[in-house]
Amino acid sequence: MRRRGLSGVYAGLVVGAVAALAQATVVEVAAQELPLARTDQGRWAEVIATSRGKLDSLRQAMSIPGLSISVSVDRRVVWSEGMGYADLELRSPATPQTRYRIGSVSKILTAAGAALLHQRGELDLDAPVQEYVPSFPRKPEGEITTRLLAGHLAGIRHYVDIEAEYFLTRRYETVFEALDIFRDDPLVATPGTEWSYSSYGFNLMSAVIASASGRGFLQYLDEEVFRPLGMLHTGGDHTDSLVVNRARPYDRTPDGRLINARYIDNSHKWAGGGFLSTTEDLLRFAHAHVEPGLFSRETLDLVWTSQRTLAGEEIGVGIGWRLMPPSRAGGRRAVGHAGGAIGGNALLIIYPDDGLAVAVAANIADIGYPQGGALVFGNVI
Repeated sequence: MRRRGLSGVYAGLVVGAVAALAQATVVEVAAQELPLARTDQGRWAEVIATSRGKLDSLRQAMSIPGLSISVSVDRRVVWSEGMGYADLELRSPATPQTRYRIGSVSKILTAAGAALLHQRGELDLDAPVQEYVPSFPRKPEGEITTRLLAGHLAGIRHYVDIEAEYFLTRRYETVFEALDIFRDDPLVATPGTEWSYSSYGFNLMSAVIASASGRGFLQYLDEEVFRPLGMLHTGGDHTDSLVVNRARPYDRTPDGRLINARYIDNSHKWAGGGFLSTTEDLLRFAHAHVEPGLFSRETLDLVWTSQRTLAGEEIGVGIGWRLMPPSRAGGRRAVGHAGGAIGGNALLIIYPDDGLAVAVAANIADIGYPQGGALVFGNVI
């Protein structure tokens, strides 16, 4: 069975830069609440200074134009700042308010929308998706449910032709219309039997959410998830709109030069990889999953409990969230998601037992570093 981690190199460098914070989480923290917090000058000053130096050195070594990081302990922010540039041509600095393309981190935002509908009794996670999206054809391989979609167990395919699918410039007016990309394709596996990563599976989940809520997908998430959590700088990456503090997306040529990223329209993949957000908004999202509030304790336990194949094998994915076992996270339990997009990269990771949450984002997708695969979770921590 194929399986992917949170993002080897990228997750490794971030956790490595802030790992010392996890060592001291038993100490009382004096820090400000979002959005005022930037850098704690008390208990955390020394470790933040060390981490800042490491992270900025890595940013420069990897030629990342701009990067923002926000870190909280026990839901209180101790470090939040930007490094480099949100726009190289205008020399606009990256800040904690810079909005980046967060790629597949979008999946856990989508999962939150589905979980909230389930909590309210408006969505049956185990019902065939055709109960909500009757236009999506039933597959001879087996029934597809929202729960299976959220765990990459539904057998929906991922991108096949990168040039034709990943770099789409077409505008899709609704999430239902975007299902045309893959709706008639055969499944890659019998639902429930095999973990197979799929952004398109989350496209289908967004249509389920839209139908179950009776609202547009983006409207529902904005009204029921983002605004209640104070995530006022998170939403779809509308390329035809003026978005304050949006980072310019960059790419890299084969010889290493930075260039402007190609134009794309993310309306074909809002749910699986089309959102913009800030690192501080991502921390707000993380905090909502640490203790009950918008979500009940039952819902929080649900989204962080690994699904299983029909054969009983745990897959390390709950409802959207990736679950990192202690053996792969320096002896600590960790949950989160990483994401790469055209001109963007992001990571949100939570160490529930330590009360530590880290959000980081950058305005380039291609993150390479000479040490390569050595920068993985276990080695760095």
